[in-house]
Amino acid sequence: MGSLAPGPVADFIVGDFTRYGVDVAGVAWQPWGETPCACCVVCPTNGSRTVVLSDTNLPDVSVEDFSKVDLSQYKWIHWEGRNAEEQVKMIERVREYNSKLEEKSRITISLEIEKTREHLYQLFPLGDLVFVSKDVARHFGFTSAAAALNGFYGRLRKGATLICAWAEKGADAMGPDGVIIHSDAFPPEKLVDTLGAGDTFNASVIHSLSNGGSLQDALTFGCQIAGKKCGVHGYDGILH
Repeated sequence: MGSLAPGPVADFIVGDFTRYGVDVAGVAWQPWGETPCACCVVCPTNGSRTVVLSDTNLPDVSVEDFSKVDLSQYKWIHWEGRNAEEQVKMIERVREYNSKLEEKSRITISLEIEKTREHLYQLFPLGDLVFVSKDVARHFGFTSAAAALNGFYGRLRKGATLICAWAEKGADAMGPDGVIIHSDAFPPEKLVDTLGAGDTFNASVIHSLSNGGSLQDALTFGCQIAGKKCGVHGYDGILH
């Protein structure tokens, strides 16, 4: 669920989603604004990327948009930290919905705090699972994933899980027991394209956990798939 404004960029995005069987019924179509389009320059020698993007006037998804979502259709909802004040209200709606259900039927709430923006940090205590980025960790002075977990975990709600990926050093996670678990990275033979590796990691972790995998299994799976993605252009080759 995201914002789009009608036009050629949105046509490309919707066409791409449709080609892969992604349901776009939840898209918040905006009556004004322009869908942003980034230019990504990938270095062929080391796979690093430079993203050139100018912010546009496209509104973010609002709590009013989210109020139209039929929560009974979902067992897991993930937020990428953006317009946090509105997202807090969205998450409150899910918590209220969950309060009327047995634990096994409740929606799992996960979120990612990727950008070093002060207003995003209010999201820390709202997720059952929280992904915090290397950039945010370093912004707070942490020099490793393990240090970040120890430093940030006190901000989480009771019983939550915190995950921090650290590029070529793999990823660490801490659950309610306070024990840090680790997975090494799985670098490809040749680094081709790192664009989207973080999102690939998050999606793979969520996929594993939502299908009953352990935290260690999910962390390892996330690192494996993210590593596989770094060895291919785009995303088509990940499954092969």
